[in-house]
Amino acid sequence: MNDIADPRFAVLGERPGKIVAVHLAYASRADQRGRRPAAPSYFFKPSSSLAPSGVEIERPAGTELLAFEGEIALVIGEPARWVTPDAAWSHVASLTAANDFGLYDLRANDKGSNVRSKGGDGYTPLGPALLDARDVDPADLRLRTWVDGDLVQDDSTAGLIFPLAQIVADLSQHFTLETGDVILTGTPAGSSVVTPGQVVEVQVDAGPLSTGKLRTTVAQGDRPFDPAIGSLPAVDDTQRTEAWGSAAAAAAAGTGDATDAGRSAADEPVPADSPVPLTAAAPSLSPELRDKLSRVPVAALSGQLRKRGLNDVTIDGVHPLTPGSRFVGTARTLRFVPHREDLFAVHGGGQNAQKRAFDAVEEGEVIVIEARGETGSGTLGDILAIRAHARKAAAIVTDGGVRDAEAVAAVGIPVFTAGPHPAVLGRRHVPWETDVAVGCGGTTVEPGDILVGDGDGVIVIPPALADEVVDAALAQEQEDAWIARQVASGHPLEGLFPMNAAWRARFDGERNA
Repeated sequence: MNDIADPRFAVLGERPGKIVAVHLAYASRADQRGRRPAAPSYFFKPSSSLAPSGVEIERPAGTELLAFEGEIALVIGEPARWVTPDAAWSHVASLTAANDFGLYDLRANDKGSNVRSKGGDGYTPLGPALLDARDVDPADLRLRTWVDGDLVQDDSTAGLIFPLAQIVADLSQHFTLETGDVILTGTPAGSSVVTPGQVVEVQVDAGPLSTGKLRTTVAQGDRPFDPAIGSLPAVDDTQRTEAWGSAAAAAAAGTGDATDAGRSAADEPVPADSPVPLTAAAPSLSPELRDKLSRVPVAALSGQLRKRGLNDVTIDGVHPLTPGSRFVGTARTLRFVPHREDLFAVHGGGQNAQKRAFDAVEEGEVIVIEARGETGSGTLGDILAIRAHARKAAAIVTDGGVRDAEAVAAVGIPVFTAGPHPAVLGRRHVPWETDVAVGCGGTTVEPGDILVGDGDGVIVIPPALADEVVDAALAQEQEDAWIARQVASGHPLEGLFPMNAAWRARFDGERNA
């Protein structure tokens, strides 16, 4: 099939040599992101990502954050190299509507290149018609986007941080812009996530002239990415916030169809920086290891970790709400930052980080909450404790307060806290993010770390050391129990605790008998 017959390139008449996209260009978008660049920056998209109006774009199985970006696309006419801003527009042949789709689930993996997150087939629809660049004022173009008929983006090129001519001139400083090349000039505020079944339309107007509506329908793909070949989709609070456009929009979206469609349990994304999969089946805590750890007191584990140079592995200042509580589990983390009214207004409502953590915790996991040792408000109450218990979480550990403490204790899940407090979360904290390294009770806890708690407190065990530490602790417990029996029968401590050679020989003899 030649380029003219290929429907992907029909509006252009030929396959472009390159597609260059601007990262951040509109003031409204920059203000929404909280950062305004001093100069434009760019990335490339493959020509195979082009699509005409009226086709479907697939959201791959196992992903949730497919976002649209209505944009103006420039098509180069005369080649441009080292052109000035004054002359740049004369090198533009035409313009049209574009949709710079991106899959935020792959954004962290790309680390800025956008190769996978923006390069998928169909991720750059163009059309449906071209406007002659000679007939328009580049400073007075209107860009609008609709989702299911609702207007979600409405801005003009007057709102650009970098005028269109400047973008063309800047790119020409670095390489030759050739005939047919396409420049995607950035998106204004309002870009957000779309889900299967939704329809996105983009239109560019220049006074009475119009490109018409570029129409794309989102469909659900059924083929997941292969973990044996490359990295898998992964999302976190940052990607959700940027994909949806704001933390409030991400929180309001919750965990409905946008996260569930087309996904099996095996497809569930894990945070990009997590050291191990955050599931009860994590290899760091097998049933055999869990059983061993359940038979060893925290004090014995602490001693063995100290022998290996790990002194800062206790979560200090926390105590069980219910005396006699004990648990073993892997960490699932939640971080609070100090309260600030404007931030709480954005991050505190809806399906915020706190609620997401309690909805996502898996069987055998421990929710570990960083509250900075601030006990002047609750970090959870009975409803969240019930949710964690229903999810079969192993425990909850917080270096902050717990409200409704008696009701929480009655739920039946082990809760270790710095103490009760009647005030609500918003008095001292903003729920910020989940599944990241946190500081709890003076030590660092990473997702997937092993935690053990009893009446002496809570200790954190690096997964790589767990088998070695627990076996040594069990052996030490056997030795200490034997010494205790000798002391109870009347023997003095000297030479026995610790054992000298004679006592050691006697112990070994009885143990091996």
